Order: sequence, then C-alpha cells, then structure tokens
Amino acid sequence: MFRKLISTAPMWTTVPLRIALGVIFIAHGSQKLFGMWGGRGFSAFIGGEAPFSFMRPAWFWLGAAVFSEFLGGIFVLTGFLTRLGALIIAFVMLTAMLGVHWKNGFFLPIGMEYTLALLGIAIALLIAGGGRASVDEALLLRRTRSSSGGRRR
Repeated sequence: MFRKLISTAPMWTTVPLRIALGVIFIAHGSQKLFGMWGGRGFSAFIGGEAPFSFMRPAWFWLGAAVFSEFLGGIFVLTGFLTRLGALIIAFVMLTAMLGVHWKNGFFLPIGMEYTLALLGIAIALLIAGGGRASVDEALLLRRTRSSSGGRRR
C-alpha cells in the first residue's frame, strides 16, 4: 500500500508544479493558521461560515481546510506523500470552487478560475506523483534497492 502511495513517474515536469502549488498552499494555510501576511488567523477563520449547510459544525470543517492547505502544501512542496497532499488540496479546491466561487462566475477576482487552475495542478500531481527530486522518489529507490539486495533494477 505504501509503495503505491509513493510511486511516482520519473519526470521533471512535476517539480515546477509541486513548487508552485506547495508555496501557494503553505502561504494560504499560514494566513489562516498563523495570521501571517495579513491573514485573520486560526480563531477568526474557524469562526466563519462553512461553504455548505451540511458542513456542521462549521469550525470543524474550516479547521480541516486550514490544516489541509498548510500540510498539503508541505507534502506537495517536499514531494513527501505527494499524492496524499494533492488529494487533500483537491478536496479543498473543489469545496471552495463549488461552495464559494461558482456563484461569482468564472473570472477573477472572485470567480472560480483560480481555484480551477489549482485543482487542475493538484489532479496532475495526484496522477503523476512527486516525480524527480521528491522524497517519494528517494523512498521508492531506497525500498527498491533494499528489496533487490542492494542491486539496482
């Protein structure tokens, strides 16, 4: 199971995608979690309204979104459990897109185009994995070497 989670395509294409998505979500998560860069901070954020009425209690779901953004960003940026990080980011973006931005149309500043782009990047990383220069790749290579008696396959 763990091998499937960390499996990755041996490509460099994922590196700029991981860097961009990871930095964006660490920054957004830091705004909501720590109040950095003009953010409201954790207490204020979880005191808000959830995007859907079935998301009760709202503080739980909003708190889950904060930690998903921050930890998902760290996972994606480092390439450690990239698919898990991309999955939780995809859930947050799907919720934001459908629950907040959809009603405002497509274009920025409050439309859904930005969330759609981030969702697309997350899905690409979910499919491909961390790629080159990722912790996932290093772990996979180490596991492969140890299971083959130290020989490279």
